[in-house]
Amino acid sequence: MTRHLAIYPGSFDPITLGHLDVIARGRTLFDELIVAVGRNPGKDPLFTLDERVDMARELVHQMVSEKPGAPVSVRPFSGLTVDFARSAGANVLLRGVRNLSDLQYEVQQAVTNREVAGLETAFVVAGQSFAYTSSSLIKQIAAMSDDLTKLAAMVPPLVVERLAAKKRERHPALEALRAARPEGSDA
Repeated sequence: MTRHLAIYPGSFDPITLGHLDVIARGRTLFDELIVAVGRNPGKDPLFTLDERVDMARELVHQMVSEKPGAPVSVRPFSGLTVDFARSAGANVLLRGVRNLSDLQYEVQQAVTNREVAGLETAFVVAGQSFAYTSSSLIKQIAAMSDDLTKLAAMVPPLVVERLAAKKRERHPALEALRAARPEGSDA
């Protein structure tokens, strides 16, 4: 019998409740799941790779200990997702889709990954409460708001704490977002 090992790749900067929802549902679909934390060269990261991996591991460990399902590991990677997937022995990529814009992009990627690497992609549609949550939006709110408790509906408490620490440190990525705030913005 074929074992179905899926890779759920992303930058997870930071990891959100939407990401955790995809992981939880992936645990019911596959025999094993690897959360692959990578670097997106098109984005300036707020958290280091090690910080993102640590947060994901802590939150995944908590999830796995609370609910039955397939085992999940969290691993850092660099380079192409398909190369990492091949080296891990995965036969499918797991992707979360929030809206039609995501779907259009993800289908293009899925076709490319199938043609280039023979990897199939399984899509999980985001829960309604996560349809408009993104790591970029979370970083913008963290940069511009004095009350990070507003983020509780989008990220776990651990992430709120880590965002607050980055804000206290005046992290350059948050400062750049704050400086880019339009005049008169009340965010």
